[in-house]
Amino acid sequence: MSLGVKLNQLREERRQSLQDVATAIGISKTHLWELEKARATNPSMDLLKKLAQHYAVTVEFLVDASSGDNKSEDASVQKFFRDFKSLSPKDQALIQETIDRLKR
Repeated sequence: MSLGVKLNQLREERRQSLQDVATAIGISKTHLWELEKARATNPSMDLLKKLAQHYAVTVEFLVDASSGDNKSEDASVQKFFRDFKSLSPKDQALIQETIDRLKR
C-alpha cells in the first residue's frame, strides 16, 4: 500500500479533514492533498515523523509499501509490547513462560 493511500485511510478513519491534519502538522492543505494523491513525492523525514506522530503510527509503517493490510494488527502488537514493557521483570517472565508453553 502506498504512502498516499495510507495517509488518506488514516485521515478518514479519524474523521479528520485535510485542513485539520495540515494545521496539526504545520503544512498546507494542498501539500497534504498532493501527498495523499501521490502527486508530491519524497517527503522529508521531518514531515514523515510529524505525520507518524499525528496518526500514532511508525515512520516505517508509512514508508513500507508492503505494510498496511494488517495495520490494526500492528497497532495491537505495538500496544501489547508497550504494556509488556511496563510490567515487572517477574510478570514479564511469567508471560514469556506462558507464551513458550502455548507454542509447544
